[in-house]
Amino acid sequence: MAPVVRQLKATSGIESRVCVTAQHRQMLDQVLRLFEINPDYDLDLMRDNQTLAQVSASIFTHLDPVLADFQPDWVLAVGDTTTVVTTSQLAFYRRIKFGHVEAGLRTHNKWHPFPEEINRRLATTLADLHFAPTQWSRQNLLHENVPEEAIVVTGNPVIDALAYVSKQDEPQQIRDLLQQLGIDNHGSRKLVLVTAHRRENFGKPIENICRAIRELASGGNVEIVYPVHLNPNVQEPVNRLLKNIPHITLLSPLDYLPLVHLMKHATLILTDSGGIQEEAPAFGIPVLVLRETTERPEGIDAGTLKLVGTETAQILQEANRLLDDPSAYAGMSKAANPYGDGHAAERIVEGLLHAGRL
Repeated sequence: MAPVVRQLKATSGIESRVCVTAQHRQMLDQVLRLFEINPDYDLDLMRDNQTLAQVSASIFTHLDPVLADFQPDWVLAVGDTTTVVTTSQLAFYRRIKFGHVEAGLRTHNKWHPFPEEINRRLATTLADLHFAPTQWSRQNLLHENVPEEAIVVTGNPVIDALAYVSKQDEPQQIRDLLQQLGIDNHGSRKLVLVTAHRRENFGKPIENICRAIRELASGGNVEIVYPVHLNPNVQEPVNRLLKNIPHITLLSPLDYLPLVHLMKHATLILTDSGGIQEEAPAFGIPVLVLRETTERPEGIDAGTLKLVGTETAQILQEANRLLDDPSAYAGMSKAANPYGDGHAAERIVEGLLHAGRL
């Protein structure tokens, strides 16, 4: 959302304010600093081990006074978090128009990902303007009877953000890490980046993922780096199964700047994250998606992603194929990124201005 915030502030005729719920405090603050964004409202709602019901209730009671104070013409929110679905309801209650950024993503399975699939469907029902990142997401919205004139295909602003961050100097911590692991530009050792933290993978799925990672590390010339999410449901199995295993480096969660620069050096990425499925192809890096479904099938169709699930044997087979077979690797690394050209924020703001003129 940062590129949209910056574009709004740079556009004459628009008064914009930024409200953060801080649903994920640690991840939020470093991004605000990176993009030089000072929120006008910080609800500071993150609490340890809060349930989805508790965070929803907190957003309802704390965000409503903000809308009453500012009385905006539009509210924008991005993605499929609890913050997004609750914000869309509050905007509806106050008869404020709601613009949904990254609209139209679907797996068509209400439980995968949980609760994101239902969050984004509900946000679609309440939205007045839908900023779809791709033609595929536009078609999903049309199939759900969203009026064609209410949809603007923009690309995803995450690609705008990636372009901004990737041009900044590489952090010293990443240079030190790569030197420690023996990763260089000559490809003498291959870096595999892992991110796995989604709620639907808690339990047996993440244990299966860890076993695949451990087996992959034992097989030869790879170094695996895994920034581990702070959620105890991730920390416990990852540390139990992967701590102190040769060629596996477990890190604390990385800020966005170092994560982007680490991605640039990766040979292969294993992830259950949504955003990385869009970001990695911009660097020509194949992605194996550790999920049963994905709301980003454009990458699969383009050849930049492959859905491999959470079974140990399947993850290993596909990872080894890409690491050992140059032609298979080239087929994925040279595919075009279908998620945007770095100008999504401009299209989103123009879409708002056009809607305001109607």
